[in-house]
Amino acid sequence: MSQTPDPAAAAALERFKAQRVTAIYRLDLIAKGAKISYEDGTPIDMASEQARLESVVADMDRRIARLERSAG
Repeated sequence: MSQTPDPAAAAALERFKAQRVTAIYRLDLIAKGAKISYEDGTPIDMASEQARLESVVADMDRRIARLERSAG
């Protein structure tokens, strides 16, 4: 018996994948030398931001794989 995918779950997964693409885009900008700062003008440590985003993407990859496996 095949299981019908939950449309809400599928939509949530697609939104999560889009967030991952955004994080990868930000990593690409950092690699190209982008500099960002907080609203008050304080510069953000780009090495730390790169490490944070790499960790976020790796976590998203694991979650996406798990969700896709459970979706069948």
